[in-house]
Amino acid sequence: MANVIKREITVAKHNFRLEIYPQLEGTDEISFEIFPHGYEASLYAFSNKKMLNQIVKDKHIYEPKK
Repeated sequence: MANVIKREITVAKHNFRLEIYPQLEGTDEISFEIFPHGYEASLYAFSNKKMLNQIVKDKHIYEPKK
């Protein structure tokens, strides 16, 4: 298994643990998982899944375009 990069992030006052898997076997892209801290963060993540995934990709995985 590849090395796992772990980060603590905050989105809209909710805390999450982000785990980034650089190259999982059988994939060409970077994979990640988001683990919410607490019930309120879980509800936020469930209701805003697409937006949360896009924030993670833009700010924590891919380099910002200049």
